[in-house]
Amino acid sequence: MPLTNIYAEDFHARGGLIPRDSTLTPNATQTTTLIVAGCYIIAIAILWHVPYLKLIIYPFKLLTVGFHEMSHAFMGVLTCARIESIELDPDEGGLTRMAGGIPWLTLPAGYLGSSFIGACLIACGFDTNASKVATLILAAFFLFTLWWARRNLLTWALILGMSGLIVAFWFIGGGVALRYLVLFIGVMSCMYAVWDVVDDTITRKINSSDASQFAKICGCFPSQVWGFIWFLVAVLFFALGIIVGLAAFKTNKKQIRRNFCLFLDPLPTLSRLAAQIILYPSYRAYLQ
Repeated sequence: MPLTNIYAEDFHARGGLIPRDSTLTPNATQTTTLIVAGCYIIAIAILWHVPYLKLIIYPFKLLTVGFHEMSHAFMGVLTCARIESIELDPDEGGLTRMAGGIPWLTLPAGYLGSSFIGACLIACGFDTNASKVATLILAAFFLFTLWWARRNLLTWALILGMSGLIVAFWFIGGGVALRYLVLFIGVMSCMYAVWDVVDDTITRKINSSDASQFAKICGCFPSQVWGFIWFLVAVLFFALGIIVGLAAFKTNKKQIRRNFCLFLDPLPTLSRLAAQIILYPSYRAYLQ
């Protein structure tokens, strides 16, 4: 076999930039991911309304409410608003207080932003390294949210608990657990955004909802129409998350395992750190 072909195959095996199949036909690993995502949808739909059992997904519901409020806040920052506070309450509600900004951009940002975040997490849930990057970006968002919600203990407890869960999942199963956690959070966020739009604006009209406030400002359509438009956009984001995941991450289990070891693998880093801590006193004594 020519040497160039050997290098090309090795480079491709290491996740290099050799062109890969970008069709939407899922490989074996992606098929498993789609099945898991489908199971998540069914499980969430069942647990959503079952007394006592719905407590299992309660923290993740609050997290998606946090995504909703965080989206309001970041759009406010982009439109030069001053963010005063973010609050979450135990009844799965939230409130973002801001001064200034552009309301016709900040109001829909809650529903659409949380569904967009969910779609991005679903796409990243198809690949371990993408899931790592997603959690690092989430960590940055969490820091901003903690600052804006510094007086809200529930928000602090939720974010610190989720951060601990994410860190723990980095060490389980060679990154597989982290990938499926990111996928679950993404599915949960998209489903909650879709359900929230339907519940707040289509099936029952809430005068204080974002859609109602948006309808008052724009005056073009009633809140139910805006809610339906946002519902379609949220469903589109959901579908795009799956499509991007299928097109971008054509890796098998062996490649996923190898890539995990090559990119931000915490175990070797911790091993080197422990070795330095253990060996440093002896090395220092040797120099003296």
